[in-house]
Amino acid sequence: MSRPPGALPPQLSPAAAAGRLRRVARFLARALPLCRAHTVEFYTRGLWDRLVAARPAAVLQALRADGPLALRRPLGEASGAAAALWDDDTFSNVFCENSKKLISVDLFALAAKYYSLSNLGVCTPLEDVLEALRGDNQGTTGIKTDEFMNNKKSHEVQVMSELVDKIANYCGIKQVIDIGSGKGYLSSFLSMQYNLQVYGIDSSNSNTNGAHERNRKLKKHWRAYQSRGRANLKSQRLEKANDRTVESEIKCKAVDEKPLNNDSSLQSQDQVPSCGFTEIATSETSKQTEVDSVARTQSDENKLSEEVLAILNVLPSDAVEVFSSSHGNCGELCEEEKAQRKMASLKAKASKSSESNLYFPLTSCITAETELSDIITDLEDCVMVGLHTCGDLAANTLRIFTAKPEIKAVCSVGCCYHLLSEQFENQEDCPEEVWGFPMCQYLKDKGWCCGRNARMSACLALERVAVGQMLPTESLFYRAVLQVIIEEIYGVTKSDRHVGKTFSKSSSFIDYVRKSLKKLELDDSKLPDSCIMDYYEKYKHRMNELEAFNMLKVVLAPCIEVLILLDRLCYLKEQDNIAWSGLVKLFDPVKSPRCYAVIALKKQ
Repeated sequence: MSRPPGALPPQLSPAAAAGRLRRVARFLARALPLCRAHTVEFYTRGLWDRLVAARPAAVLQALRADGPLALRRPLGEASGAAAALWDDDTFSNVFCENSKKLISVDLFALAAKYYSLSNLGVCTPLEDVLEALRGDNQGTTGIKTDEFMNNKKSHEVQVMSELVDKIANYCGIKQVIDIGSGKGYLSSFLSMQYNLQVYGIDSSNSNTNGAHERNRKLKKHWRAYQSRGRANLKSQRLEKANDRTVESEIKCKAVDEKPLNNDSSLQSQDQVPSCGFTEIATSETSKQTEVDSVARTQSDENKLSEEVLAILNVLPSDAVEVFSSSHGNCGELCEEEKAQRKMASLKAKASKSSESNLYFPLTSCITAETELSDIITDLEDCVMVGLHTCGDLAANTLRIFTAKPEIKAVCSVGCCYHLLSEQFENQEDCPEEVWGFPMCQYLKDKGWCCGRNARMSACLALERVAVGQMLPTESLFYRAVLQVIIEEIYGVTKSDRHVGKTFSKSSSFIDYVRKSLKKLELDDSKLPDSCIMDYYEKYKHRMNELEAFNMLKVVLAPCIEVLILLDRLCYLKEQDNIAWSGLVKLFDPVKSPRCYAVIALKKQ
């Protein structure tokens, strides 16, 4: 049944959202030990024997057959009619009650499907949201983002900007606040493509400066766009003018010849006047054609100006050069026509001047207590957006949205879950602190904690692994064996220093170990090459344990992300001033793994 015009899609009730959250939390309470362990400590802490009962080969076989690739299909399609009989109790035997070890890899893989966002039915299809918000706006065409963004960013910006524009139109507002705007990709596109007034706020001065630099690049893009457009218009005008001239001559010739055929005796007498008539008619027609051409030139250039003006609007005033539209032969125009063109040019410049500051990059650190009116002096009713807002910034975006009456809607895509602050991670009693996780009351009451390593696992890209982008097993193996050397040879169990990207700069395991020890400020002179290779040979046959263990973490990663996203959705469901809230899959997860948006609109 179709919805009435302007009706938002059906949304999950607060009770239903809380119910889904509780189910995922119960499963993860048993499964999270797999992800709370760090692979650096894989051999030093004996993680495989502690956490997994099955053999590595069996785990890899099960996950490759039924795990990541099967997770790309709906649960029922992947597993048949038996899926309808599954419930939360089905997966109670994934882990041993006594040892807590993983004992059923097949059930583990099925559980990962069962607790995915698609199977839980908590997401609203993007198409439904766009259709509900569309109204009388039929969309727009214009700038191609792939000319000045990479494929990933272009995909993200095009999809999200269309959605944000429709939210703004639905709410009847023109101002957008882009939190964590970075170099301004989304902000500038929203302003130039949709004529929205956008304030891009980022805590980094270098990012704000980068936004200005990107505008400089947009200027180059605009010049090329304008040049191509004018070349095409000129070519089209010449073709049309030639066609009209030929057509006029044919018409004049027909008018000239028709009376002569009526009376052949007058042919010799009327030849001269006839020729004169032809010249006069052709001359007058040419003049009219020229006037029409000038009018078409002005019309075409106005259309071109409207298109390129969108790009000009995002550029700072000192980066824009005033363009001239004097491409006709002005010397042959009458004074009235010159005056008309001059007036049109002045109007275009005035229009450009009044609209040229639609994008404002600002530098400020945003917290849950931030007063936007202190940063934006002309703050009005607006939409708050965030494209891959990092760590706590995604949570704070939602808190600011619920607290500030001017913000009528929010569209937030978070990332960098490992940088979230957790209230119960260090068992610190700081009730006055504002934490990134948890946000909803249920998880707060339960004292729920993921832990940094589990949140790091939530950032793993299952969909990319599923299409063949393999995990960096060898580099992880090098680092795990290095940790054994550091602890056994040097007696160091904790260090504030990091190895970094040494693997990519190393020619062999020996080279890797020596470069890493130097970074850690440990003396490698007492460690001969033969000793280093002994460690390598000792653990080489156990590399498949590490590969299988990391594959388990990849399969579990989406469930941890589900917990974080449902926590944010349930927080919004707890608020009294929200009319609609939901989770929407915006992006292709292979192109952009953090692809889910938290969207909400306030009651009007």
